[in-house]
Amino acid sequence: MEQAEELLIQKHVHQDVELRQTVQEHKNLESEIENYNRRIYLTPEEEVEKKKLQKKKLQKKEQIYKILSKYQEG
Repeated sequence: MEQAEELLIQKHVHQDVELRQTVQEHKNLESEIENYNRRIYLTPEEEVEKKKLQKKKLQKKEQIYKILSKYQEG
């Protein structure tokens, strides 16, 4: 995310429950993906799971941007 979005998150994360939950879910997914990235070898099943996590992470990022859009307009 860009610095402008990071600043908006920091500004509104404490009073916006949906934003806070979505940011936390995004961070959790990022952590899970990093666990896979640290491995030397992934089984085909692990590769599929990693791809699923990456898609979920992207969806959460898009959801964060959608939430932030109401603060950017106002």
